Amino acid sequence: MTIKRVGRFAGVALVGALALTACGSDNNSNDAAGAASSSSCPSGTLNGEGSSAQKNAIDEAIASFGDTCSAAKVNYNPTGSGAGIKQFIAAQVDFAGSDSALNADKGEPADAAKRCQGNPAWNLPMVTGPIAVAYKLDGVDKLVVTPELAANIFSGKITTWNDPAIAKVNPDAKLPSTAIKVFFRSDESGTTENFTKWLHAAAPSAWTADPGKKWTGKGEGKEKSAGVTDGVSNTDGGITYVEWSYAKDAKLGVAQVDNGGGPVELTADTVSKSVATATQVGTGNDLALKLDYATKEPGAYPVILVTYEVVCSKGLEAGQTALLKSFLTHFSGTEFQGTLPDLGYAPLPSDLQSKVTAAVAAIS
Repeated sequence: MTIKRVGRFAGVALVGALALTACGSDNNSNDAAGAASSSSCPSGTLNGEGSSAQKNAIDEAIASFGDTCSAAKVNYNPTGSGAGIKQFIAAQVDFAGSDSALNADKGEPADAAKRCQGNPAWNLPMVTGPIAVAYKLDGVDKLVVTPELAANIFSGKITTWNDPAIAKVNPDAKLPSTAIKVFFRSDESGTTENFTKWLHAAAPSAWTADPGKKWTGKGEGKEKSAGVTDGVSNTDGGITYVEWSYAKDAKLGVAQVDNGGGPVELTADTVSKSVATATQVGTGNDLALKLDYATKEPGAYPVILVTYEVVCSKGLEAGQTALLKSFLTHFSGTEFQGTLPDLGYAPLPSDLQSKVTAAVAAIS
C-alpha cells in the first residue's frame, strides 16, 4: 500500500482537531475540510471498487476519514474501472470508482438505474489524475513528446530511442540507441481509455483506433497501474502511460507534453488549468465531464483523467446512504483536496468542487 501519511500531517492535524468537536457535537455544518458532524459521522462499513488510478488518493481519504469518524469503515478494491462498474451494477458494492463516466452506448446508465431501485446513478468527479508518459532511460533526464510522437511510439512504429523523430523534438538530449519497451495495461482500464482519447483527439492521423478501455497498441501487457510501473522501473528503455502518483513514487522520468502550445510540464497547476476547460455533459447533479484532450492552451497539461465516484442518487439502504454521504463529503472537502498534489494528483477546480459538494448533499 502506498500511503503518504507524512505528506498530509498538517492537513490531518486540522481535520483531527476539528473532529474532536465535529464528531462530538450537534452542529450539522461542515467545515472547509469536510469533517463530519455527529449526524454525518455514522458507524458501519462502506464498500467500493474500481479505478486503480485513484488508489493512492482514496487510500489516503479513507485513512483521514477514519481519523475523523473512527466508527466508520471504508473498503476499496482497486480492480480497475471496468470491474468496478460491473460490481456496482450487480449491487456487490456501494459505489464504483471509474476513470470514465457511465457509457450510454453500453447501456450502463440504464443498468445502474435498475441497481439504484429505478433512480439515476450520478457520476461525481472526485480525483483529477494526470496521466504521466513515464519512462526510464539512462542519461536522459528531460524528454518532450508530441501527440504524434507518442502515438508512433505506443503503436510500435518507433522502436529505438535515438530515432530521428524523437531527436527532432529533443535536440538537446543525448539519446541512446536503446530499444524502446512499451508497457500497457492488460486489464480493462479507464486510464487506457483516457490515454487513447488523448492520442486519438490530438493525433488522429497517427492513432486511428477508437479509444477504449482495452489496449489496441503494441507492447507488453501488465495488470493494473502497479504492474506497468514495475515493468518500466525494471527496464532501461521502458515507457508507459500511468497515473502521476505511481510515476512519482517509482521516481520514473515524466515527459513534458507539447500539444501545439509548447512543452508543458506535469504539475498540479498545469493539470488544474486543463480540467478547468472541461464542459459538463451530464445533467443536474450528474457531473460527467467532456475533457478537451486536443487543447493547445499554453500551460495546460492535456493528458488527464478524472476519476468519478459512481453512486446511486437514491436507492441505497438509509444507513449506507448516510455513510456514503459522510465519506464523500470528506473526500471532496477543501482540506483533503488540498493534500492531493503531495500524492501525485490535482485538486478539483473550485467551481467544480462546489458542484460536487452540492451533488453529494443531494444524495438521498
